[in-house]
Amino acid sequence: MTTLNIVLCIVDIILAIAIIVLFLVQEGNDRGIGVVAGGSSDSYYNKAKGRTMEEQLKKATVICCVLFAIVSVVLYLSIAKAW
Repeated sequence: MTTLNIVLCIVDIILAIAIIVLFLVQEGNDRGIGVVAGGSSDSYYNKAKGRTMEEQLKKATVICCVLFAIVSVVLYLSIAKAW
């Protein structure tokens, strides 16, 4: 294994652990029947939705997932092509 492969493996493992932790920290989304009944969306929570901790955790999870996918593909290519 080259140094690049070792670094990519370590980054891949760190991202995998971060995804698991971020996923477990997030709260469940229990809206129940209110979604079907047409609950109001003019609340303060919906207006400030992007600034809440829940939304920040979702964004961090998406970013980690995208980075994990990219690093995994690059790692596969580096091992398969023997860079």
